[in-house]
Amino acid sequence: MCGIAGFLQAGGGRGEEMERRAGVMADTLAHRGPDDRGVWVEAAAGIALGHRRLAVIDLSPQGRQPMLSRDRRWVMVYNGEVYNYRQLRRELGGRWRGSSDSEVILEAVSRWGVERALRRFNGMFALALWDRRERRLYLARDRLGEKPLYYGWRGETFLFGSELKALQAHPHFRGEVDRGVLALYLRHNYVPAPYCIYRGLHQLPPGTWLEVGAGRRGAEPRPYWSAREAAERGVRDPLPADEQEVLARLEPLLQEAVGMRMVADVPLGAFLSGGIDSSLVVALMQAQSGRPVRTFSIGFTIPRYDEAPFAREVARHLGTEHTELYVTPEQAMEVIPRLPELYDEPFADSSQIPTFLVAELARRQVTVSLSGDAGDELFGGYDRYWWGRRIWRRARLIPWPLRRGLARLLRALPPAVLEALMRPVAPLLPPEVRRRRPGEMALRIASYLAERDPEGMYLGLVSHWRPEDRLVPGAVEPPTVHSDPGQWARVDSFTRRMMFLDLVGYLPHDILVKVDRAAMGVSLETRIPLLDHRLVELAWRVPLELKLRAGRGKWILRRLLYRYVPPELVERPKKGFGVPIDHWLRGPLRPWAEDLLDEGLLRRQGLMDPAVVRRRWQEHRDGVRDWHYHLWDVLMFQQWWLRWQDQPPTPGAEEG
Repeated sequence: MCGIAGFLQAGGGRGEEMERRAGVMADTLAHRGPDDRGVWVEAAAGIALGHRRLAVIDLSPQGRQPMLSRDRRWVMVYNGEVYNYRQLRRELGGRWRGSSDSEVILEAVSRWGVERALRRFNGMFALALWDRRERRLYLARDRLGEKPLYYGWRGETFLFGSELKALQAHPHFRGEVDRGVLALYLRHNYVPAPYCIYRGLHQLPPGTWLEVGAGRRGAEPRPYWSAREAAERGVRDPLPADEQEVLARLEPLLQEAVGMRMVADVPLGAFLSGGIDSSLVVALMQAQSGRPVRTFSIGFTIPRYDEAPFAREVARHLGTEHTELYVTPEQAMEVIPRLPELYDEPFADSSQIPTFLVAELARRQVTVSLSGDAGDELFGGYDRYWWGRRIWRRARLIPWPLRRGLARLLRALPPAVLEALMRPVAPLLPPEVRRRRPGEMALRIASYLAERDPEGMYLGLVSHWRPEDRLVPGAVEPPTVHSDPGQWARVDSFTRRMMFLDLVGYLPHDILVKVDRAAMGVSLETRIPLLDHRLVELAWRVPLELKLRAGRGKWILRRLLYRYVPPELVERPKKGFGVPIDHWLRGPLRPWAEDLLDEGLLRRQGLMDPAVVRRRWQEHRDGVRDWHYHLWDVLMFQQWWLRWQDQPPTPGAEEG
């Protein structure tokens, strides 16, 4: 795992100056690669590549980057792992300088070309390739978006890097907040690709590659793999609805995916929450390991958020070498000031805090940790997959104008009236809604009723701030996969459409961003076996009735896990991985929040309506309503803005 950065400037440049600039950009990513540093420059062509290395495979100097191909045509900087590199190495043949996957990537590109090589890679990666003969720069990102890559033009200079802080270190960088993207962030609590919080910059979408020539701005990302096509193919060619046949296909492929991700020349372990996905990954690791697997979990003194006892029991049953840490509220809150450095684009999933803490715990003993992420999106683990369709079946029986009027009425009622109305009907509502306060339940129901179609209901379900809140005056949200029907997979049910939207929206832009930045912030590489693209494609062939059954999701994964772990150790209501932000904002975080939500500061920024923010802050602070999700979005933006927009330029990034 590493950090990459660089630039391509029209007309060439001075080698020494370009080398210094690329080095400064790369050094902002030292947390992603603390073991080594490298820079490569071709001044006449205007290209400079920078690299920070976290040595995981081939720890020798033969694994250093930037790296040249055998024929010296291609130069590469690369972040990630290609897990099938040994198979490709045998197929490519020839003499090899070392044993790294980086060398295999270069030779595959040299032999097969960029696009064909990308299709052969099984892994997580973001890479930059310079073709010295054709003077072309290529960027590429893995299929599901595990590794980040930002890019864009500033004047006649094309910049790229693993994180925005690398681009900001270049003297030509200018950063103007994009108001439409800010509105998207406040809706979703993340910035979805291809957008970036800065106008004119972009995230390379998962599964795409980009070709750039000096001074040529028209390049568009091109897909080499499509989650939409994988979903549509899978639904067209389903497996038989037979548990044993599906398990016979699923188990060996998942075993192989886990085994491939256990290859490392450094200590390796796994996150273990005691839930279905992480327990299954750890069980398959332990089945293939000659020694106890190192597992890590954190606990909280508040029972509502504490999963450590469940993880402990699973670890004891599997015989892992388990480490757990109980975190105090004070320790958790100490992470908050670090968040703008870890997430240098606004990001507001509050589970970023415990994710960082468990990564920090694991890094004390290992350099690589496997994770159980993606099981919910692929195998139907979220409550909304079960009850979302049930709500829509009932809601659509009411004419839309009547539903819209009822939604407006619910939103207009005082909180005390809402609470009185909701108490009698609360037992009839889905668990995910029932866990909210009565008034919050009513507002959530109003958001469902106001929508014309199920996809609109889903968008309302996953939205925080909505356009009608008018938080960002004059902002127009750019289209996303959620709002553009042309991007939806043509699948046969609303439930599958929700799962697809989570696979291409929530998973890469929230879950994977959260894990990558938290783990790389402590120089820990994370690997996610369930995101092996072959497993993703197989999951779409699994009949829905083998994913959702008897009121529960991930049914087929549970059946597989029971071969390794007794059901009583893992069967319990889903908790999530969070911290009590709602209570902290009324207690120990209240002075911090008051400063960030100061009306004068909001007016000086000129981005959000101070009256809207202050009204919701007052209602939350006084216990009238629970707005902690909405307020955390604003607070994380404010903290980001003060660090990255209201600060002097990065030292060493002077004009030149």
